[in-house]
Amino acid sequence: MNPSEFDLWMRAELDTVERALQRWVPLTAPAGLGEAMRYGVLDGGKRLRPLLVMAACEAAAGERSAALRAGVAVELIHAYSLIHDDMPCMDNDVLRRGKPTVHVQFGEAKAMLAGDAMQALAFEVLTPAASDADGVPPQLQARLCGLLARAAGHEGMAGGQAIDLASIGMPLTETQLRDMHRRKTGALLQASVLMGAACGELPAKAWEALSLYGAAIGLAFQVVDDILDVTQASETLGKTAGKDVGSNKPTYVSVLGLAGAQHQAQTLRERAQDALAGSGLRHTARLSLLADLVVDRQN
Repeated sequence: MNPSEFDLWMRAELDTVERALQRWVPLTAPAGLGEAMRYGVLDGGKRLRPLLVMAACEAAAGERSAALRAGVAVELIHAYSLIHDDMPCMDNDVLRRGKPTVHVQFGEAKAMLAGDAMQALAFEVLTPAASDADGVPPQLQARLCGLLARAAGHEGMAGGQAIDLASIGMPLTETQLRDMHRRKTGALLQASVLMGAACGELPAKAWEALSLYGAAIGLAFQVVDDILDVTQASETLGKTAGKDVGSNKPTYVSVLGLAGAQHQAQTLRERAQDALAGSGLRHTARLSLLADLVVDRQN
């Protein structure tokens, strides 16, 4: 697949996901809650997680309507985590996706509630009524909910964030850092791949290969995030540059050095590509290019 074909696919999928988010994130939620929710998730962000869902669904010859719901759900979980992560009790940031963070725009209480509501909405999206034309079979609903819950909870994203907050000002080994980011960032990216794959039927070898691919790009994303935090300006990143250094947080750059972190990102890219090559699946070109996008991105 050439870059122009990939770009056309990506633009089409991003448009589809954006329209689905606009449809399913309600402006009518009471007392301005819907406005805060929509502000926190619409019109911004890379939408990498939904793209991974859709590409993995294609690789597994899966059900596209189910994958779209999975992509929206995982993006809602991601967006809620950013709303909470930016709050004064956590990272205390004022810029996200090039605009004021939700708590700056709407106040801390409404930001907290917006995140809470988006977390619940993610699982509502995954469990549509039987009367819906694009309904997801109950067995698949349960499987998707389980994958997302485990990635978002204490074993995954929330647990990783707890380790992150507890590690401020403390030296971490590379092993400890990897465990933290495998949970905080990697788990949800890996789950995105597996949720897409779950929309189809795969042999055990292919499922394991996609799991390895998801784990590799999940960690690579965080390594690159740490690199960009010290090499790019806030205007490019759409969030406050140098925040981790200023907060005395351990990062891949602080533990491995800039060159070491860059080498680690390339190693993880190779690991992801090797997993795809050994999957036995035919339609993995989009997943391959998404791995390159993770490592080569500039914001």
